[in-house]
Formats: sequence, C-alpha cells, structure tokens
Amino acid sequence: MAGAANNEAARIRKLMLENLFAVFNVRDPEQRLEAIVRNYTEDVTWTDPDGTTQGRPAMNAQAQKLLDRLPGFVFSAAGPVHVSRDLGLLAFNMGVPEQPPAVSGIDVALVRDGRIAVLHTLLTAQS
Repeated sequence: MAGAANNEAARIRKLMLENLFAVFNVRDPEQRLEAIVRNYTEDVTWTDPDGTTQGRPAMNAQAQKLLDRLPGFVFSAAGPVHVSRDLGLLAFNMGVPEQPPAVSGIDVALVRDGRIAVLHTLLTAQS
C-alpha cells in the first residue's frame, strides 16, 4: 500500500512540474496541446484570475492568451512540489529571466486517475 501511495505522490509531483514547464512555459500551441492531452483529464477545469475554462482545447487556448500577453516571460518553480493525497501544490514565479519576478502564485491541482482533473491558479504577488 505504501508503495502505491509513493508512486501516486511521484506522479503528482511530475504532473505539477509538467504543468509549469511543458504547458505554461511552451509557446508552441501544438506542442503544448500534446502535453495537455498527456497530463490532464479530457474534462479538465482550470480556474485562474481570468476565469474558468473546461476541457483540453479551452485550456490550450486560454494558456495561449496568457502567454501572448506576456512576451519574454517565463515560469520558474518557487519551491518544491507538495503532495497531500490526490492534491498537488506548486508555488511559481513568472517574469523576464534574470530579473525579479513580475508575478508569483500557486498552482493547486486535484489529480484523478493519474491526470490533473482540476487546476486552480492563485496569484500571490504582482509587481
């Protein structure tokens, strides 16, 4: 039983890092959609300060809008991934590389059947 819990925690950690680096740090929509299909449920719900989207295509489109508004910005992890049962949490920073972050926040994800089913992005600081 402990082995299964450890495997699930490792999967959630991987999902949280993929969310940050393979989805939100990727500007190519086709490459990003491949990561979305691999890591999120078909009916994924993502809520951020701009609203709520449902489904993989809507998530991809909303991520593109976010990235288009922030040319030159990249995401970085602001600490380790924390896991509690089926939840993952990862703090992040976003901004121009080698400058202080313009935005800081936290992603919280509910994982179902090895994929992110619900993602909440909360902003904690903006400059």
